[in-house]
Amino acid sequence: MSASAATGVFALSLAAIPVTSVFNHLAAQLDSWTVVAVAALILLLVALVAQVLVRRKSPRDPLFHVYAVFGFTSVVSLITGLEQDGIVDGFLTHYLREGEPYLNTAYGHMICYWDGSAHYLMYLVMVAAIAWEESYRTIGLYWVGSIVMSIVVFVPGNIVGKFGAQICPAFFLSIPYACLSIWAGFRIYSQPSENYNYPSKAVQEAQAKDLLRRPFDFMFVICLLLAAGFCLFRGLVALDCPAELCRLYTQFQEPYLKDPAAYPKIQMLAYMFYSVPYFVMASYGLVVPGCSWMPDITLIHAGGLAQAQFSHIGASLHARTAYVYRVPEDAKILFLTLNIAYGILPQLLAYRCVYRPEFFIKTKADEKAE
Repeated sequence: MSASAATGVFALSLAAIPVTSVFNHLAAQLDSWTVVAVAALILLLVALVAQVLVRRKSPRDPLFHVYAVFGFTSVVSLITGLEQDGIVDGFLTHYLREGEPYLNTAYGHMICYWDGSAHYLMYLVMVAAIAWEESYRTIGLYWVGSIVMSIVVFVPGNIVGKFGAQICPAFFLSIPYACLSIWAGFRIYSQPSENYNYPSKAVQEAQAKDLLRRPFDFMFVICLLLAAGFCLFRGLVALDCPAELCRLYTQFQEPYLKDPAAYPKIQMLAYMFYSVPYFVMASYGLVVPGCSWMPDITLIHAGGLAQAQFSHIGASLHARTAYVYRVPEDAKILFLTLNIAYGILPQLLAYRCVYRPEFFIKTKADEKAE
């Protein structure tokens, strides 16, 4: 498959600009279920056009069509974010008011910007990799973490938050979106991992060093344990822990955790129930040699944390968040320091595990023992 197919997918995604304008006019005249049917038909047509682009030589990877459709929806998300902030107008005005009103929240703003920028770039890179028949497993796993985290928080937040009573038929479009994302995640994970051709002597030397002789890994373990404590604490805050420290933190540091939109509460619970076990596992992987699953799990978690922290920090400060739930002016420095550090830590750990994996490679002795 030629590189022109990847270029075609990029051009196809830009077709979302005129399509959204036409769709908005149709949405103002049609009932809710018809709007959902039209939206589904548009996405099906996008997939068919993507197939036409590669009709001479179909890609071996069926995810090519998934990324083509998702690239189109990412441009729609970017237009949504720009329209919400008044930068553009007339593209999705009616749809945002009647179809998916929860996108008008501060969290909805941020998730649209993330999908329209970070996810969009990932889709283009993965489409190009498929076109050139190269591996994209690394960036694919990062995307899996990001998209799953957004689904885990956004979909339940729409149901249990203040917009739960206003769920419209358009909400059900998220079901096939989630199913395709999960299917894509399993296919990406099943792709063969990169073969690390490191000399056995270098692997043995790396694995012979205990934690104290690896200062950077030692610092990672300390930071991971601190991050786990931070997650547990904010999870307790989200669960309305009556402790005085939790009350003071909510009042003076992160009042956004009490936002009735429910997204921050679900985000903190996701951190507590998923990130805390991950931090414990990652600490174990940095202590015990031969944990070959470390590069994969760190990539997935890094993608999830990048999406989550971008959305959480942005929504905490956004003007769409009610003033009483925004981060107080005198707490912004500490808030940004803690949350940016918490978001950067998984990125640094993933970089360390992917590009310096000698400590995590299974030796032949380990394989025989298993």
